[in-house]
Amino acid sequence: MKLNQYIDHTILKPTTLISDIESLCSEAKQYGFAAVCVPPNFVKKAKALTAGSGVKVATVIGFPFGYSAVEAKIAEILLAIVDGVDELDVVINISAIKNGDWMYLADEINHIMPIIRSKNKVIKIIIESGILTDEEIIKCCEIYGIAGIDYLKTSTGYAEKGATVEAVKLFRLHLPANIQIKASGGIRDYAFAKQLVDAGATRLGCSAGVAIVKGQPAGDGGY
Repeated sequence: MKLNQYIDHTILKPTTLISDIESLCSEAKQYGFAAVCVPPNFVKKAKALTAGSGVKVATVIGFPFGYSAVEAKIAEILLAIVDGVDELDVVINISAIKNGDWMYLADEINHIMPIIRSKNKVIKIIIESGILTDEEIIKCCEIYGIAGIDYLKTSTGYAEKGATVEAVKLFRLHLPANIQIKASGGIRDYAFAKQLVDAGATRLGCSAGVAIVKGQPAGDGGY
């Protein structure tokens, strides 16, 4: 299986350097990755570096905890769109999930979706599945399935537990068929990446993309 087409080559650490972005984009073009995922302040740079390559540029919104106000998330989205972003990985309010405030979450996504659709951008909703119960995950699948998002994404990579095969299978079981799945967080080798794809993931968010496609062990840490 050629996994390169599934990979969002990612760097989101707070100490990210311009040279890191240059390397990331160069590798993404070399290996034919689906996208690069970069901090918001590097969207414009990544867009210039990937121009004409077919590699999409993604960024994160409300990252990594998701508890900023919807107005703040909308401002981040609009700025990223101005900078040329193709795909937006939005962290929803995890605290609202844990408190069972589903009305808040429905209101949040209903404010975001018209902007995304009017600009023809791709939206991936991050729910941090590793710290949710199965019942909470299923409820998220219902809400975001109705909202018509493009991808439901497992993790930010910053919680104590990232992507799991079980979570991806649960997503697939409860999401509409047209909504895709992005697995992220702790994907460090080819074998695990393939398991996630086999379970239903159509994107993989990882910083170890090169090692994965080359079948090499990745270092510790990272997204």
